[in-house]
Amino acid sequence: MRLLIFSDIHGNLPALENVLNKEKANVDGYINLGDVVNYGPWSNECVELVSELKDCHHILGNHEEYFINKYCDVENPLVLDFYHHCIEGFKYTETIRAYNKSLIINEFKVIHTLGVKDYIFHDSDIELTGNMLIGHSHQQFLRVIDGFTIVNPGSIGQNRKYINVSNYVIWDWERNTFELRELKFDLNILLNEMKAQNYPLSCIEYYQSKKTTN
Repeated sequence: MRLLIFSDIHGNLPALENVLNKEKANVDGYINLGDVVNYGPWSNECVELVSELKDCHHILGNHEEYFINKYCDVENPLVLDFYHHCIEGFKYTETIRAYNKSLIINEFKVIHTLGVKDYIFHDSDIELTGNMLIGHSHQQFLRVIDGFTIVNPGSIGQNRKYINVSNYVIWDWERNTFELRELKFDLNILLNEMKAQNYPLSCIEYYQSKKTTN
C-alpha cells in the first residue's frame, strides 16, 4: 500500500493537478491533511478534485473551519484580505464540514496540527506520545522523537521556502518508509488568475514577494 500524503493546497489548483498527474499511477490512496481552501483562486475546484480522489482520507484544517464558521479569527490584515476575497462564491461548505478532525491510520494519529493552531517546524521543541502525521506549518520534515515518528509533507500550494515548489510525501506501508518529494509548478498561472479575479493588491504582492527556485 502506497499513500500520497498532502496538505495545505490553499486553492492552488495547478500545483495540485501537477502533483496528482505525476503520482496518481504510483499510489493506492491519499491522505489530505487539510487547508484545501483559501489564499489561491480555486478553492471550489480544489475541493472538487480532492473529493474525486479514490480512497482519500480527509482532515479538517483551520482554513476549512474559517469557511464553515463564516468567520476568521486571525488579526493579520493580509490573512483577512485573502479570507474575505476567497470565501465569496464558495459552495462546498457541507463537503468540508464532513472532513475529520483526526484519524488513526496504521498506528499514526493524523491531524492538521498539534495544539489549537500550533506551527510545528523541523526544529520545534515538542514531545510525542505516539506517531503523528501533521500539516499546517508549510514546512516538510520527518523527525523521530523518543522513538516516535512525526511527518509533515509540507505544502502543495504555498511552500514556506520556495513558493513555486510543491512538497508532499509518499508513504509505503510494506517498506515502512516515508519518501519526501517536491515538484515545481508555474507560479505565473496562479498570479495571472489572481489578477483576473481582482484580488486585493496586497494578496498579489504577497505571492510576488516570495522566493522561487529555478
